[in-house]
Amino acid sequence: MQSKPVHNQAKGIHMQLVHRKIPREFLKVLPEGMKFIHRHEEEFLVVEQLYCARGHSLMVDAVRIHDEPSISIAVKRAEGTGLIFIDAYWGSHAKLYNFMADPSHPMLYADAHCPHCGVSLVVERECESPCRSTRGLVFYLPGGENRITVCARLGCPDHRIVVGGAPLKVQEEVSRINFFGYGIDDDAFGGI
Repeated sequence: MQSKPVHNQAKGIHMQLVHRKIPREFLKVLPEGMKFIHRHEEEFLVVEQLYCARGHSLMVDAVRIHDEPSISIAVKRAEGTGLIFIDAYWGSHAKLYNFMADPSHPMLYADAHCPHCGVSLVVERECESPCRSTRGLVFYLPGGENRITVCARLGCPDHRIVVGGAPLKVQEEVSRINFFGYGIDDDAFGGI
């Protein structure tokens, strides 16, 4: 496991992406909406296109993290609705917000929805991390059959990918890829 510094232009800080090996079997069935890239002499998976259940793109080119378009979700908070922009690198948990979290109204779960149509992204899903939440968020890759789910409990890093044609063992191995390195968020929004 090696790490290389990557400049995050949006925040103006250096963040460390910790390289994790991507199973070659997964690359044979790489789903539409994801790409395999080489950066800093390492290989990464990047989400290229993601949709809500109604087919609206969740990608935002104007807000880039690690020089890639980010994934946007709207979250309901006590103070109103805000946007979270999530790093498209698979396994990264870097994010940007268009709001300031109010410590007097802590959020345990992301009540997330599509920023375009308002459809809820929340689904029943048992988290496989120690948090054991029963709420998750679902995102669809192009075609609607392949999907990504993440734990809705803020701070939990659990995320899963479901890709038709990929053996379950390979899907589980890809789902365990997390990049925890220098500069990663460790605040209340550390998961998602």
